[in-house]
Amino acid sequence: MVRIGLLGCGRIGQVHARAIKDIPDATVVAVADAINAAASDLAARTGAEVRDSQAVLESADIDAVVIGTPTTTHYDIIHQAARAGKAIFCEKPVDLSSDRIRDCITVVEENGVAFFTAFNRRFDPNFANMQTRIVAGEIGQVELVTILSRDPSPPPIGYIKSSGGLFRDMMIHDLDMARFLMGEEPVSIYATGSALVDPEIAAAGDVDTAAVTLTTARGAICQISNSRRATYGYDQRIEVHGSAGMLRAQNMLENTVEVATAAGFTTAPAQNFFLERYERAYAAEMVAFVSAVHTGTSPRPDIHDGLKAQLLADAATLSFESGRSITL
Repeated sequence: MVRIGLLGCGRIGQVHARAIKDIPDATVVAVADAINAAASDLAARTGAEVRDSQAVLESADIDAVVIGTPTTTHYDIIHQAARAGKAIFCEKPVDLSSDRIRDCITVVEENGVAFFTAFNRRFDPNFANMQTRIVAGEIGQVELVTILSRDPSPPPIGYIKSSGGLFRDMMIHDLDMARFLMGEEPVSIYATGSALVDPEIAAAGDVDTAAVTLTTARGAICQISNSRRATYGYDQRIEVHGSAGMLRAQNMLENTVEVATAAGFTTAPAQNFFLERYERAYAAEMVAFVSAVHTGTSPRPDIHDGLKAQLLADAATLSFESGRSITL
């Protein structure tokens, strides 16, 4: 049995708690949150104890911690958890600073603890199936990857100001997905962006509409398109073109019913929220983490994957700010 301490009882912490509850070999022993009511509520629903963060990290009856707290807290928690010998499941990004992530790598490796970076989209059944078929050679050598990721609406401006920017906050998922599907590291990146959705986003120094082009040493290309506005729902599509064919993953719709009339064919809207769109992915990533801890194997994506995605996000930000392509 993997005994887990859950740090952060907000929206994502609740998602992880539900996932753990469905895993026979795992249990939530304790929860902690800066808001006492949030911790008490989640504890009541999971049968866990409420403890403060320090107690969770020091408790001998906890094998692993799930970090669902704000990004600014990750660095200190990772250091404490690693030194306490706890396996670590950490929400992305590991930190907004690549240098601080390197510090985290050092303490994780010095203490020999398992570390899982929660890039949940790798565990989406459709995207995972796509990657398996790419590796199997079904479409030959990958030549062009197109990733479309658009939110129904932007987050609050207060969040925008502390997020690190669209490339580090939103696009980091897609940058990791590019590495996951291409199977090789990009050597250059070019980014462009605008604030077309909300002028307050521009005033906060960020963009809400962006595109990035990644190129590998072999010449394979990945195009990523992001927007903070999609009037038709949560838009998550991927197409991979190869030398022998093409794979495509479409949006998940609210239902699969199609209506045909004299006016044409109509389908349901795309699912409108990331929690429902990636519900199965969140469950699958937790299963993978618990399995790795239970068997003593190294989980993937690991902390190095977290660093590599962050470096790409840093380079995309620099490319946008400088208006030039960045060599990686």
